[in-house]
Amino acid sequence: MSLRKRLTFSLLAILILFAINVLTHFWGSYARSESMVAYREAIYATQISRELERLLDAQQQATQELAIFRTTGQSLGQAERNLAEENVNNILNKILELGIQKPESTNEKYQSLWESSQKLLNMWRVFYQEYNRPALSVNVNDKTPFDNTLLHLTELSTQQTLLASQRAEEIDNTIALSDTINAIGFIMSIFLTTILGFFLIKYTNKSLKRLRVGTEQFGSGNLDYRINLPHDEGELGDLGRAFNTMSDKLKIAINEVREARDSADDANQAKTRFLANVSHEFRTPLTGIIGYSEMLQDELRDHSHQLSRDQFYKDLDRIVGSGRHLLNLINDILNLSKIETGKMMFHNEDFYPQEIITQVCQSLEPLLKQNENKLEIEALDSLPLMCNDRTKFGQIFTNLLSNACKFTTKGEIKVSAKIDDVQSDWLRFSVSDTGIGINQSQQEKIFQAFVQADNTMSANYGGTGLGLAICRELCTLMGGTIDVESLEGSGSTFIVQLPVAGPTSVHASV
Repeated sequence: MSLRKRLTFSLLAILILFAINVLTHFWGSYARSESMVAYREAIYATQISRELERLLDAQQQATQELAIFRTTGQSLGQAERNLAEENVNNILNKILELGIQKPESTNEKYQSLWESSQKLLNMWRVFYQEYNRPALSVNVNDKTPFDNTLLHLTELSTQQTLLASQRAEEIDNTIALSDTINAIGFIMSIFLTTILGFFLIKYTNKSLKRLRVGTEQFGSGNLDYRINLPHDEGELGDLGRAFNTMSDKLKIAINEVREARDSADDANQAKTRFLANVSHEFRTPLTGIIGYSEMLQDELRDHSHQLSRDQFYKDLDRIVGSGRHLLNLINDILNLSKIETGKMMFHNEDFYPQEIITQVCQSLEPLLKQNENKLEIEALDSLPLMCNDRTKFGQIFTNLLSNACKFTTKGEIKVSAKIDDVQSDWLRFSVSDTGIGINQSQQEKIFQAFVQADNTMSANYGGTGLGLAICRELCTLMGGTIDVESLEGSGSTFIVQLPVAGPTSVHASV
C-alpha cells in the first residue's frame, strides 16, 4: 500500500472515530434533552393535577356551604353566581391544560377523569344557575360525582408521577450510555492513532533507509545498484524507481560520453593520419615537379649538351601530370570544406548521364592502362535526360572509377545503369571491380571523411580518404544515395541512386 493510501486510511479511520464520538455526543445530548422535556412535562402535569385537586376541594367546600346557606331562604346575587361559574370554568381550563400536558400513555386515565369531571362541573353549573329557584334539578349533597372525579384525578396523578420517575431513570441511563460510548471512542481514537502512527513511522523509516543507502551507492559511483522497494507501489516506490531510472540514464550518459570521447580521439587520430597522408600526397607531386623542373633548368644551362625534344616533352608532361594530381588533391579538400560549411554551390541543368560517364571513362584511360585493367560499359544508351548538377555527377563517377582503378590490378571494371525497378523516376548506377574488396567492418566507415578502410592502404595505394566521403555528400546534395556491396578479396560494387528530376530541396549536409 502506498504512503498516500496509508495516510488517507489513517486519516479516514481517525475521522470516523471522531465522527462517532461527535454523533454519540449529539445523540446523548438529544436523548437527555428529550428525556428532560418529557420529565418536565410529567412534573408539570403532576403540578397541574395537585392544583386541580386543590381547586376541586375548594369548589366542593364552597358548593356545600352555599347549599347550607340556601336552606336559610336567602338568595344569591348575580355577582356571586358569576364568580362561582368563573371558578368552575377555571377548573375546566385546568383539566384542559392537563390534557395538553399529559403523555399518550395516560389517555385512558385522562378520559375517565374528563367524563367524571364533566358530570361534576355540569352539576355545579346547574346548581349556581338554579340557586334562586325554589326547586333544584340537581342534588349537590351527593358526593359521588366529586369522589369519582377526585379518584380519577388521583389515579392520573399517580401514573404521571410514575412516568416522571421512569423518565428520570431513562435520563440517567442515557447519560451513562453516552458517557461510556464517548469514553470508549476516545480511548479507541488514541489507540488507533498510536498504532497507525507506529506502523507509518516503521514503514516510512524502512523505505527512506533504503533510499538513503541507494543514493549513497549512486554517489559513490555504483550505478549498477538498485533500490528495491517490492511492497511499495506508492510515492516512495515511485521515488525508488525514479532513482533507478536516473541511475540507468546516468550510466548511459557516461557511456555515451566515453564513446564520444573515444570517437573524438579516433577522429583526432584520423585527422592526424589524414594530415600525414596529405603531406605525403602533396610531397610526391611537388617532388616530381621540382625535380623535373630543376633537371630541365640544368639541361638548359648546359650549352655543351644537345637537348632532346622528345625527352624534354616527356619531362614537361610529367610536371603537368604532377601538377594536375596536386590540383585534384587540393580540390578534394576544398570541396569537402565547402560541403561541411554548407557553401557548396548547386547548379541544375539538363544533361544525358551516358555522355558524362563516357567522358569520365575516357579521361581515366591512362590509369586503366597503368594497372592493366579492362573497362566495360553496359546499358547506357536508354537512359533518360536528367536535370541535376552535371559537374557533381561527373565528380562522383570520377572518384568511384579512380578508386576502382587504384585497388584493382589486371582485373575488370564495369559501369552499368538502368531505371530503378521500384521508383521509375530514379536511375540506378553501379561501378563494379574485381579488386581487393572490403570486409563488413570496413564498409561501415569508408564513407567517413579522413578515414580509409585500412590504415595501411595509404602507404600501399596512396590517397587521402576523402573521395568516398565527397561522393556520399554529393549524392545527398543531389537528392540521392550511395551504397556498397563487397566481399574481401572478391571486388566491390558501389551503387548510386539519383532522381531523374533532381532534388526537391538543395542543401548540403555537414
